Amino acid sequence: MSALSVFDILKIGIGPSSSHTMGPMRAAREFALALAGEGLLERCAQVYVRLYGSLALTGAGHGTDRAIIAGLEGADPATVDPDQMQRGVARVRAEGRLRLLGRHEIAFDEPMQLLFMMQESLPAHPNGMRLAALDAAGSVLREEEVYSVGGGFIVRAAPQGQGRAGATGPTPGPPGARGSQLPAGADVAVPYPFATSAELLAHCRASGLEIFELLLANELAWRPAEDVRAGLLNIWRVMQACVERGFQQQGVLPGVLKVRRRAPRMHRVLTESPPDRPLDAMEWVNAFALAVNEENAAGGRVVTAPTNGAAGIVPAVLHYYVRFERGANEEGVLRFLLTAGGIAMLFKHGASISGAEIGCMGEVGVACSMAAAGLVAALNGTNEQVENAAEIGMEHNLGLTCDPVAGLVQIPCIERNAMGAVKAINAARLAMRGDGSHKVSLDQVIATMRQTGHDMSTIYKETSQGGLAVNVPEC
Repeated sequence: MSALSVFDILKIGIGPSSSHTMGPMRAAREFALALAGEGLLERCAQVYVRLYGSLALTGAGHGTDRAIIAGLEGADPATVDPDQMQRGVARVRAEGRLRLLGRHEIAFDEPMQLLFMMQESLPAHPNGMRLAALDAAGSVLREEEVYSVGGGFIVRAAPQGQGRAGATGPTPGPPGARGSQLPAGADVAVPYPFATSAELLAHCRASGLEIFELLLANELAWRPAEDVRAGLLNIWRVMQACVERGFQQQGVLPGVLKVRRRAPRMHRVLTESPPDRPLDAMEWVNAFALAVNEENAAGGRVVTAPTNGAAGIVPAVLHYYVRFERGANEEGVLRFLLTAGGIAMLFKHGASISGAEIGCMGEVGVACSMAAAGLVAALNGTNEQVENAAEIGMEHNLGLTCDPVAGLVQIPCIERNAMGAVKAINAARLAMRGDGSHKVSLDQVIATMRQTGHDMSTIYKETSQGGLAVNVPEC
């Protein structure tokens, strides 16, 4: 079992989708980097990319094509400027020329070389893609089969050519961290390995540590404590900036649905209304969540938590903690983020965080569970209360389908984040009112989630072939 870092879960990227935008961008960039590393870049004359399964069916609405073009040109989702990326893609399409890693220019006929294989799927995961590089004579220089498995993670099938198989996490190291460090997701030995909540709680009982302290101890296997702190606070700053930008931006979101942004008006109404109205906190939580997911839908900068489609829930609940909980402080923010990241690891080990694999319970459901547990930790709840909150958060999202209208992360995704954030706060409150003992364990809920996802029809797994996607007119 490979250990996961909190920075594998909470990572900076761009919208609208971690699986359909960030993952394919990373795959394309790493494919080009591999060509360069093997001395093949200058010999490359053509690149072909084929998308399968959910990537093909909803890739256009999620910007998968744009992400791949940008990735081949060297863009990294953790650092790329969204506006600059759009200009680069427009140039490629206008000129019919692609600059691999920004330095080797080749012809690129997008309709013929970037193909959406609507009727085909690859065996290992619904989000599959194949990349191939050819020389001027048409000989294959390199081929890869890659899967984008949710949250920006990619997994390579058995390599062809000189590549290396395996899974990769995010860009090395947490943003904002200092000094030399191992990449997040590197195969390192952590002091407290766990794959289940039972193992996590057992480590805590044996060591006397709280869950966030155990997660911090594991993070030290990758980087110094001051770098962990700096990285987490930078994640929080990016979340805050995303909310602020979401409050300021006006107009209509990209795509055929012409969905109007609501967060700016909600923010204005709340700011100008008398304070201490009933349900003020809930309305602010709604506004925080909508702001983030409207930014995500517009291709802005967000933090995967655990994915882009569910990126509004953790920031909304964290904003709620800072704004409405007495005694809220920076240490509480750190406890929140460490604990939320640890809970997501349980779902990634035990089930999935991919809407294309398991439905939206793998995204919004997991985010709700993360946020509920994080809030309890921030409020100094016990380990058992943290686990109880995480269980409540997921138990009441079991069976949640992923049915984006027109393949866009807008309907029902944006409102679903607001609902998930409110549900997370209620789960935390329920857990804090108890002593942590409960009949259904988090591990049992995760197992149920996995079974439910496997039984769920494919049309409800980010294919836009069922649910709201076929019952709501696109325009």
